[in-house]
Formats: sequence, structure tokens, C-alpha cells
Amino acid sequence: MTTALGNVGGVLLHLPLRHFLFNPRRSLIPKPHLLARGVVIRAATTSSSSPPGTATGDSNPDLTEDAKVSTGIPILACPICYNSLISKNGPGLKLAFQSASNLECHTCKKDYQNNGIYLDLAVASGSKDYAETMPAMTELFRSPLVSFLYERGWRQNFVWGGFPGPEREFEMAKGYLKPSTGGTIIDASCGSGLFSRLFAKSGMFSLVIALDFSENMLQQCYNFINQEGMPRENLILVRADISRLPFVSSSVDAVHAGAAIHCWPSPSAGVAEISRVLRPGGVFVATTFILDVLPPVIPILKTVRQYYIRASSNYLYLSEGELEDLCQTCGLVNFTCVRNGPFVMISATKPS
Repeated sequence: MTTALGNVGGVLLHLPLRHFLFNPRRSLIPKPHLLARGVVIRAATTSSSSPPGTATGDSNPDLTEDAKVSTGIPILACPICYNSLISKNGPGLKLAFQSASNLECHTCKKDYQNNGIYLDLAVASGSKDYAETMPAMTELFRSPLVSFLYERGWRQNFVWGGFPGPEREFEMAKGYLKPSTGGTIIDASCGSGLFSRLFAKSGMFSLVIALDFSENMLQQCYNFINQEGMPRENLILVRADISRLPFVSSSVDAVHAGAAIHCWPSPSAGVAEISRVLRPGGVFVATTFILDVLPPVIPILKTVRQYYIRASSNYLYLSEGELEDLCQTCGLVNFTCVRNGPFVMISATKPS
């Protein structure tokens, strides 16, 4: 699959989407090493009166930064091969989300469905006989009952673990997320969309992606959006696995994961994926529980934790150092954290 990038010196470039990077304004620019090698398929010109979504020619190379892809979806990627997805019902990112259109990967020849509530971009989506069974903690949050109760008492009980409450946590997160203002944010493991909706209402981001593996959590998120009469122009729902994020590398400005890391089957796989999809300078903010509030019992907890993790696939963090090491191991820098008893909010950035 190729895409036109505009007329540079009289040459209309057609390059595979995987050869493009996103700048902070989410426009597409070619990798310099490809231009140096002369990756040009053919020469052409286009009229300035071309219809919307068609690349237009211009002798100014700077204008290539503002070129648009008429047939591609520049953020979404196939979770199998990570190549960009294409809308089967027409061009444009909004069309894919606002209508029940399907997406396809030209490499894997696989279709991904939009059921009118969320885009299902999990690896096993669309399978007929195979059913993905996840660890106990993940399956718990896929249940209709827990999904229904999450914002109706479940999340409110986190105050006993030092969580200051959604509104205060949101304000704290905003401080870390200021560098990504105006960009795209993924609310990873969004649950019923508590923070996704706050991000969308704030107007801080041009696009908010509410992402979760639980079908029922996304259904609850959709219900809350309708109940609150929220517009959907800058808020989309995506079902995906945190360890296989369906986004192009270096394509998003921020990722938020509220009270989630301890529930991931493999935190290192999740944070590594977050590092992959963040653009240089992008921000990762997360909250979780930490258990070093009683230092004398840590040696005992380390032993108990091994059996607890094996039985539940729910992680227990015993120190700030573990979380910092996790972020650094996955390529993130500038680690910071705020503590309140067992509650911790961390932030880290993708190196520029």
C-alpha cells in the first residue's frame, strides 16, 4: 500500500505507510534516510482544485509536513503486523469511528469490525471457534457484573488505598500531561471510561482513545457517554490487548493508565508497547498500588508475592524502585512519582 505525500521539486512521492513518522501535530513526514536514498516511485502533479483528501502539489518542501493520507488511517495499526489499517467504507479516520465501518490490513488480509460501540482491534477479534481466555484478574473485569459496578461503588472504594479520588487524580495527571496538550491520548485499561470522559470534556486533547480489553467495560463506557450527552467527535472506543496495542509506532502524544498496571498479565509487555507507540517526548502517566508502607515486612511480602502473582496474575509492587526500573527497562526516562500511602502516581517520558 502506498500514499502520496505531495509534490517535492516536481516529484510526487509514493511511499509505504510504514516509512512515515508522525510529528507532534500528527502530520506525516518522510524519514530523511529514505529521501536520501531516493525512494521515488513515479513523478506526477496534482491540481490545487483536487477534491478534499487528495494530495496537492507544491514546490515548497515544507508543505509536505501538512500532506494528508487520503486512504489510510494514520494512527491505527494491525495488532498482528503493526502496518496501518485502511477503512473499507471510505477514507478518513472519523468515518471509521463514527460509522459501523470495517477496517482491513492489506498485509495480513484480516478485517477488523466496528460494532457501532467500539472498534475491535484485539488479535483474536473475528475468530469463529477460538476464544481467548485471559488470566483471572482480566476475566474478572470482563464480567457484566463487575463492569456495571465499577463506577457504582467499586472504584470509590479505592480511597481506602490512598487514592485521592477521580477528580483529584485527574487534576494531578493534567500537570504531567501538559506537554501533550492538543495531541492524542490513549486511556489504557480505561474500564468504564471514567477518565476517558474527563479527558474528552477537558478539551485538552484533539483525540481521546478509550481502550480496554473488556467488552462489557466498553459497553458501560458507551452507556455513560450517551447518558451524559457527550459528543463523540474527539472520543473513540477501542477494544485491544495492552500487550499488543493497535497503533503505529511513535504515533500518540500521551498514554494514561489509571489503577491498571497491577492488573496487567505482563506489566513489562504493556509498558514496552506504550513506549513503542509514544512519539519522542510523549508522556506516560499511571496510578497503581504500592506496598512499601511497612518496610519491615517487605522480605515476607516478597515471598508471598510470588505465590500471589502466580495464582491471580495480579501484580503487587513493593517499591518505587521496581516501577522506575520497569519504565527504564522499557525505554522511558525522567521517572517521577507522587505517593499517598499505598497510592502512587508515576510519570515517565519517551526520549526525544
